Amino acid sequence: MQQIHVDQKSIAHTELTAEDSASLAEGEARLRLQCCALTANNITYALAGFDLKYWSFFPTQAAGKGLVPVWGVAEVVESRSEVLEVGARLYGFYPLAEELVMTPQALGEKGVVDRAAHRAALPGLYNHYGRVTGDDPHRDHLRALFQPLLATSYVLADWLQDNGFFDAEQVIIGSASSKTGLGLCKFLSESTPRPKTIVGLTSAANKGFVESLGTCDQVLTYDAVDTLAHVPSVYVDMAGNAQVKAALHARLADVLKHSAAVGISHWDQFNPGAALEGPKPEFFFAPAQIAKRQKDWGPGVIERKIAESWTGMAASASEWLEVKVHHGLAAAPAVWDAIVAGKSDPREGHIIVFDAD
Repeated sequence: MQQIHVDQKSIAHTELTAEDSASLAEGEARLRLQCCALTANNITYALAGFDLKYWSFFPTQAAGKGLVPVWGVAEVVESRSEVLEVGARLYGFYPLAEELVMTPQALGEKGVVDRAAHRAALPGLYNHYGRVTGDDPHRDHLRALFQPLLATSYVLADWLQDNGFFDAEQVIIGSASSKTGLGLCKFLSESTPRPKTIVGLTSAANKGFVESLGTCDQVLTYDAVDTLAHVPSVYVDMAGNAQVKAALHARLADVLKHSAAVGISHWDQFNPGAALEGPKPEFFFAPAQIAKRQKDWGPGVIERKIAESWTGMAASASEWLEVKVHHGLAAAPAVWDAIVAGKSDPREGHIIVFDAD
């Protein structure tokens, strides 16, 4: 069984390793991955791996090496559980590896939850797996790419609305060309009420692309932060670029109502200890808002809204997205390297397909 180990202190370093598959205990099931997505979201998982416990989901025996979580679809290939039959297919949170052994417990008719002992204290959202019906690889690929990212986008938009946009006139999205950023811009532009102004920040290379989607009222490059309107604002940062964040905080210090940290796509320019003017950035944790809405709205409502949001955007993604399929786990390091180096094109979505033996 092959895995990709990532150096936990220097995430640009990866290693393709192989080890024997463990025998199943009573109640366990073995799932073989069929596909998974690799995006900037996975970079955030690696960088926040200790603070937000992402390294704890799939522990390794290799000191200083971790398995980065990915979203994808897998098939049950062996089972000693009454809950999961061989041939069942599940979408969810997997290691960047060929297989996962889980301890499934039924979660209604549509899914299971992994009750492995080491996952008991981890955020429950990531332990839930949904059954996938049909046999449509392209839909599986879109699900792996969009469902986790657009779920975050939708929950962010809902959280901003839930907080009255913090009484801000403009919402500024850093790394607006990221898929989570694109989703947030779209959901905010369609929300009622909506912010008076939605501003997307992006690189000069991606400015035209973000403008072409028509979901931002204004698109600025990172070096134009000093031209932002000096009005009550919220900053939602997908990039984690310390220099841009410092410039934005300096520009809007006295009118910045909230600064939210979501992603770290500019990981090499991330400096969480940097002194900033204005409010201290707070990390946005989507499971907390989901848990709040589960209490506010009752069982299943937020999950239905999230599903509707990602499927709607995925349906229109063919207008601008090219799905790049890479075969075999051995292809993953090159994709990872490109994303880490900031060389991935926002118009592309990268899928690792685990070809059948």
